[in-house]
Amino acid sequence: MEKSIESIWKEGFLENNALIAPKINDLYNQKSTHLVDKFRRMYRININAIFIFAILILPFTYVTNMPYMGIPMSIAFIVIIIFSSKFKKKLDNIDASQNSYQYLKSFNNWVQDMVAFNTKMSRYLYPFVFLSLASGFWFGSIGDDVPGEEIVSRLLIDYPDMILVFGIPLFVIIGAICMVALLAYFGGRIGMWDLNLVYGGILKKLKGLLYEMDELRA
Repeated sequence: MEKSIESIWKEGFLENNALIAPKINDLYNQKSTHLVDKFRRMYRININAIFIFAILILPFTYVTNMPYMGIPMSIAFIVIIIFSSKFKKKLDNIDASQNSYQYLKSFNNWVQDMVAFNTKMSRYLYPFVFLSLASGFWFGSIGDDVPGEEIVSRLLIDYPDMILVFGIPLFVIIGAICMVALLAYFGGRIGMWDLNLVYGGILKKLKGLLYEMDELRA
């Protein structure tokens, strides 16, 4: 009795060198390679874009009199580049000689590790970025008058009983703490949204392709 198309596909996936379904194997090999290569290109472009931003933000914030924002943000993005480069190296080391299914499974495992790390780091990154922005607006340019102190002086005229902590209004500190707490709590979700914004289309195709292969292998 002739084998069904489904059984042929299954055997084609189960045996890397199987001749029973060479065209199907070749098709999925091409799909797998194209998917991973496209992600690799986008990941490399993203790292380069972050590097450019980390460099350009320094002169930009200097010109706009907000170096206290630019310096810490530049450092933060350089840290991101360091970790992203390590993940890129792991991505490049995935064995492409595997069959299409194992190749995609290895890539998917890498994606899961990258997403988990990104989610964890985002809980610290977004609060840090917020504090950097706040510092830039509060302290202004190095060596000049502090804009935050000028604002406090004006507020004290209308609200002389305003409570200050190290020269900063208590309500500002409470607001900053609440914002940091919110960003830390929702940082993982924000990071995931950011990740899906850039790589969502490819990750969706990866999930669909793996599901299709798992169905054929079942």
